[in-house]
Amino acid sequence: MHEHETHTVKPVLFGIIITSDKVFEGKRIDTLTSLIEGKILEKGHKVIYKTIVPNNESLLMKALKKACRKGCHTVLITGGTGLSPRDISVDTLEKVAYRRIPGFGELFRYLTFLKHGSLAWLSRASAYVVSINNKTCLVFVMPGSIDAVQLALDQVILPEISHAVGELLRK
Repeated sequence: MHEHETHTVKPVLFGIIITSDKVFEGKRIDTLTSLIEGKILEKGHKVIYKTIVPNNESLLMKALKKACRKGCHTVLITGGTGLSPRDISVDTLEKVAYRRIPGFGELFRYLTFLKHGSLAWLSRASAYVVSINNKTCLVFVMPGSIDAVQLALDQVILPEISHAVGELLRK
């Protein structure tokens, strides 16, 4: 057994927060929750919280706090990573996180570059560690497109999530 495999958590308990004005208002169908949940379950993990919020800082924070209180090890937030004034997910997380994990965003943008070219630098996809009410959560903020979510989950997040959460919770 490789040393990095000694500190793992399985199943990882996930929360899913879809950040989208149009989905929240019922003007667009949520196609991401079922996709994300399927990929998580396929890897033997569990989803214990899921919600949809608009691009609103206080509602996003309320959802994040609820996910952490419910015991999510990892929270996946989709949407709000672009450059528009409505894209507030990354800015919201940066206000509450006590640690930023730069490797996720760097690797996500690199893989996006390989697939889509220079469009990759327009994403502010990021990962953070937050602590809410003495509950520590690993939080990933990724773009709200199906392609971006699949890339992030399949190639970056899910292959190492058991180890990442194991390290995060290690005493």
